[in-house]
Amino acid sequence: MYLTIIILPLLGSLASGFFGRKIGTTGSQFITCSSLILSSILITFAFYEVCLCNTPVYIYLGSWINSELLNINWEFYFDQLTISLGLAVIYCSTLIHIYTISYLNTDPHIQRFFSYLSAFTFGMLILICGGNFFVMFLGWELIGVVSYLLINFYFTRIQANKAAILAFTINRTGDMVLSIGFFSIVALFGSLNYNTVFSLVPFMNETAISIIALLLLFGASAKSANIPLHHWLPGSMEAPTPVSALLHAATLVTAGLYLLLRCSPILEYSPTALIVITLVGATTAFIGATSGLVANDLKRIIAMSTISQLGYMMMAVGLSQYNVALFHVVNHSFFKALLFLSAGAVIHSFSDQQDIRKMGGLINFLPFTYSIMLIGTLSLLATPFLTGFYSKDLIIELAYGHYSFNGIYAYILGSVTAGITAFYSFRLISLVFLTTANGNKQSYLN
Repeated sequence: MYLTIIILPLLGSLASGFFGRKIGTTGSQFITCSSLILSSILITFAFYEVCLCNTPVYIYLGSWINSELLNINWEFYFDQLTISLGLAVIYCSTLIHIYTISYLNTDPHIQRFFSYLSAFTFGMLILICGGNFFVMFLGWELIGVVSYLLINFYFTRIQANKAAILAFTINRTGDMVLSIGFFSIVALFGSLNYNTVFSLVPFMNETAISIIALLLLFGASAKSANIPLHHWLPGSMEAPTPVSALLHAATLVTAGLYLLLRCSPILEYSPTALIVITLVGATTAFIGATSGLVANDLKRIIAMSTISQLGYMMMAVGLSQYNVALFHVVNHSFFKALLFLSAGAVIHSFSDQQDIRKMGGLINFLPFTYSIMLIGTLSLLATPFLTGFYSKDLIIELAYGHYSFNGIYAYILGSVTAGITAFYSFRLISLVFLTTANGNKQSYLN
C-alpha cells in the first residue's frame, strides 16, 4: 500500500505524457485525477496506521551503492512527519488536479500540463518518503526540474522563460550548497542513513555539526524562498494559477522546511545554527509582508504572503518548536491553496486581468468566490477558530516565551508582520471586491 501511494502519481504522469494523443484530453484528465484520488484514500489509511496507531513503516527495496565503507540503499521510511506532510501534499494536489480540469479546459496542451502536475506530486512524495538523504535528494532534484517545466508552461512567452530560468538557477545554487552539506555528512558520519546519522550526532564536534547545519539551511532557504534566496518566488507567478497553488502553497516551498524538520536532531546540537535560522525566518516574514504592501498584481501579493508565512515556519524551527512548524506548514498549505485557486477564479472570469487597481465591485458578480476568498484571508490573518489562528499565533506566543535575543527579535518582527499581513490582505479584498468598479465594461460583461 505504501509504495502504491508513491507509484500512482507517476503512472498517471506517464500515461498523460506519453499517451496523451491516444487517450485524449478527457482520458488524461480522468487517469491523473483518479490515480491521485486513489492515492489520497490510501494515505488516509496510512495516516490511521502510522500516526494514530504510532507504527512507523520502513520499506527496503535493494542496494544502490555498495562501496567499501559507504552503503546506500533504496529505502523508504513512513513516520508521522512523512505522513502528515504527505496528507497535505496529496490532498492539495488532488483538489488542484480537479480544479484544473475546468480552469484550462480550452488549452491545447492540457495533457502535457496534467503530466507535469502528476510528475511534480511524484517527486514530492519521493522527497518526503525517502529513507536516507540520497533518496530524498533524488526527489529534491526531480521537483526542481518539474517546477522549471511548470513555470515555463507557456514557453512562447519571454517572461515565463525568464521566470523559469531564475527559479531554476537559484534552486541550483541552493542544491549545490546542499550537496556539499551531504558530502560533509558522509565525511563526518560515514553514512547517509537517517538513523545512523542522527544517533551519532551527540558524539560529534560541535563546529562540524554547525557547519553542516548551516549548509543544510542554505539549501533549504533556496527551496523555501527565505532571505537572501527569495526573489524567484514572485516571478514564478507567470505560470498558470494551478501551478502557483501547487508550488507556492502545498509542495515545492515546504520541501526546505521538511529538510530542516527531518534534520532536527542535527540542528538541536548546534545553537549557532538555531540562532541563524530564527533571524533568517523573522527577517523573511517581515520583508515578505512589506513587499506585499506595495504590490499591485493579485497573484504576486499572495506570493509575497507565502514568503511571509514561510518566514514564520522557519522562525518556529529556529526556536526548536519543530512540531509547531510542521503544524503551520500543513495548515498554511490548505488555506494558501484556497487563496490561490479563488484568485485564479477571479482572474479567469475577469478576462485574465491581474492588476487589482483595475478591478473592483466584483462582489455583485462573484459572490461565491468572494465568500471563499474571505474565508482564506481570515484564516491567513489568524482569525480565532480558523486554521491559521492555531498555528501562527502559537509561533508568536512561543517566541515571546523564549527569553533570549533571537526570541525577542522573532516576537517583535512576528507581531509587526501579523499587523502588516492584516492590512495588505484587506487591501486586496477591498480593491478587488468592495470598491467602485475600475475595470473596463467588457470584462464585467464577461
